Amino acid sequence: MARYRGPQWKLSRKVGISLSETGKELSKRNTRPGQHGASRQKLSEYGLQLKEKQKLRLMYGVSEKQFRRLFDAAKKVQGIHGENFMVLLERRLDNVVYRLGLATTRQGARQLVNHGHVTVDGVRVNIPSFQVSPGQVISLKEHSKSLKVVKEALEQSSHRKKVSYVKFDSSKMEGSLVEMPNRKELSQEINESLIVEYYNR
Repeated sequence: MARYRGPQWKLSRKVGISLSETGKELSKRNTRPGQHGASRQKLSEYGLQLKEKQKLRLMYGVSEKQFRRLFDAAKKVQGIHGENFMVLLERRLDNVVYRLGLATTRQGARQLVNHGHVTVDGVRVNIPSFQVSPGQVISLKEHSKSLKVVKEALEQSSHRKKVSYVKFDSSKMEGSLVEMPNRKELSQEINESLIVEYYNR
């Protein structure tokens, strides 16, 4: 499956928000990349909807096909479609691994999962899109707990945004999704209603 492998910071500048949610990408330069990046760009209604969709898709690093499939799945969940969609994205295994602090980026968390380092309730799961349910225990295989990238990530996790719906036990090096993610704790820079309008147009 084709993935963007270029500079991640350039993507953040392109869509206008910090995709890593750290703010580092825009701290020095917050204009669009390119010669005319600083010039004002007036977008049509469709352009605004497309940009909002791209913001969220790039933030979680999923393909368009995966993104649309999850959007359709959110329709079947009781509640507000846009919020349900964001909650399903947040419950992806690679994202939960990232939230627990076991990886510095979502891309790094996806690699840990793909390479078979992550277990869910003691069973190895190598599918990044696996939907984590509240109460399930996320951990690393015993030999994976000593990985250099994991140790570095745990050292840096104290500087990252904390969310209340995940809990991590550093002594056991395991964590869990303690409750369903709350929309108020998810990115406030995303207007999910525009994404719903984009797909329902």
